[in-house]
Amino acid sequence: MQRKRYAPGRTGSTARTAAVLTSVLGLGLGLGLTGCSAGTTTDDIAVDAKAGPVTPVAPPGRYRTLFEPCGSVSQAMLKELLPGATALADPERAKAYRGAAAVTYDTDRRVGCTWKADSPEVSHRLVLDIERVVSYDPAVSDDARAQEVYLRKQLAAGIPVPPTASPTPTDTATATGTADPKSTTTNTTNTDTTDTTAPPSKTPPADGRTATGPADPTSGAPATGTPSGGTPSTGPTSTSTGLEPRVLDGLGDIAYVDDALTTVTANGHQRAVSVVFRTSNVIVTVSYREQTTGSVEAPDSKELQDRARNLARTLAERLEE
Repeated sequence: MQRKRYAPGRTGSTARTAAVLTSVLGLGLGLGLTGCSAGTTTDDIAVDAKAGPVTPVAPPGRYRTLFEPCGSVSQAMLKELLPGATALADPERAKAYRGAAAVTYDTDRRVGCTWKADSPEVSHRLVLDIERVVSYDPAVSDDARAQEVYLRKQLAAGIPVPPTASPTPTDTATATGTADPKSTTTNTTNTDTTDTTAPPSKTPPADGRTATGPADPTSGAPATGTPSGGTPSTGPTSTSTGLEPRVLDGLGDIAYVDDALTTVTANGHQRAVSVVFRTSNVIVTVSYREQTTGSVEAPDSKELQDRARNLARTLAERLEE
């Protein structure tokens, strides 16, 4: 077998070269590990940058719960609103003042109460509806959503919306379109099923608004259009008495009053007054109705409006407590 040629010093040189290579490789691996560690932080920063800016969350409304409605009206005020109750027997009078609570599925979202007192010639009915509006859109506050719901009610009543109360451009589509199905709950006292778009412009009668539909679903008598003064209407008039449906000042954040007189029988009249106001994310509706029969005069517009507004102010103060 042929022997390999011996080269002096080759073995030592190879060993030294291997040692140098090992040191260089070790240093490189160390740098690589350090680079990987730093690279992790850089990657994290890149991922956060791709997420984009954090969208601010709209603030919640002021109110998280609602007060009990049937106990929110004092007996002294109920005596004024339901004068016919004083002639009732004690058990019936106590029942009339106690009221009947509305059936709702969430008393933290919507509550209501109804009181009524009837006499042979005059009957009164008072309905209170309180709704706490909640926005499920993190970009829209509860107050903004409540304003949209309120404006739909005002437009449905045919009362022009002041420019300062109009929704913001980003909310216009919502304010004039379909309401958020999660922003309201079932209401058995004052369900709003009217179109959410603004009705044609009209000039209200001098003393209130004329109703053109049936005054009372239970009466079966068609309503005859008359202004709230009780005389037949011959057309719009420019004379203002200060009692026509209008925006109210000094009640909650924004408010309005609606007033309509209808003829329910040959000698019977019914006046329905509604005061609606919003405070933060709560909307309160006070509906007050008086119906007369026989020779009794038509219900007085100022008297009913004053009573409804007094109750609305009391409830607004209750919300401020």
